Amino acid sequence: MTTELSYESTLRELPTDQGVLRYHEAGQGPPLLMLHGSGPGVTGWRNFRGNLAVFAEHFRCLVLEFPGFGVSDPTGGHPMADASAAVVRFLDGLGLHQVDVIGNSMGGIVGTQVAMSHPERVRRLVTIGGIGKNLLLPSPAEGINLLVEFTEEPTREALVQWLNSMVYDQSLVTEELIEERWAQAVDPATLASARKMYGRAALNARAAAAAASEAAPYWAMLHKVKARTLITWGRDDRVSPVDMALLPMRTIPEVELHVFPNCGHWVMIEQKAAWESAVLAFLTRKDEA
Repeated sequence: MTTELSYESTLRELPTDQGVLRYHEAGQGPPLLMLHGSGPGVTGWRNFRGNLAVFAEHFRCLVLEFPGFGVSDPTGGHPMADASAAVVRFLDGLGLHQVDVIGNSMGGIVGTQVAMSHPERVRRLVTIGGIGKNLLLPSPAEGINLLVEFTEEPTREALVQWLNSMVYDQSLVTEELIEERWAQAVDPATLASARKMYGRAALNARAAAAAASEAAPYWAMLHKVKARTLITWGRDDRVSPVDMALLPMRTIPEVELHVFPNCGHWVMIEQKAAWESAVLAFLTRKDEA
């Protein structure tokens, strides 16, 4: 039986030259870094609080709160751009040379970027939706459009619509979930940060910059990932459609794909037991000689 962990008992602070990074820590053993996604009211704790006790039985779990989402000190830049640097700063601050990484959605992209730019720092990588590129279905997907609508005009109704797009079983969108997400999502500093990612002006500027740039997008460089990788996905994901997994599945050298039925974007929540079982089996499997 797993032990229930509380927010207060696991919360830690790491002072850095770019402000305080806050994180949750639980368990002992090999270090496991857990990286959260984006969206209204998101935090690392809210993404992984239900899974933390299970993984803490095997690992020293470190749930990093990215700058710009209302928990760690903001750094003022684009939240996605700041996230990868925050990971390296965090690992250096704790004196960790190598970790396993679980990344949800945006956190999966960040973990993948770190695995490409600092291959010696990531032993094994687990992603939850999000990485890759739409190949069969239109982009942006329904959930991203709803996220943009909320970011442009944050109303409680728009938040509920977006939350419903995140899950297959909409009974998971409880009043408690709505209220805790709403309180943080409309915080002025957090909302300003979100608009750097999902405001229409920011999205248009990013698309124009990408079109003008000669640099390859991250998804075209996935062959550089050296870490053994497990891609996990909800078959019914309306935020990052499962066809996005085709490209990383074919280009990451040491990769496995596990798709969960009756499941939306939050695989670690909606298919909790099955997802934990698959991920633990992958992370604890002995390396081949």
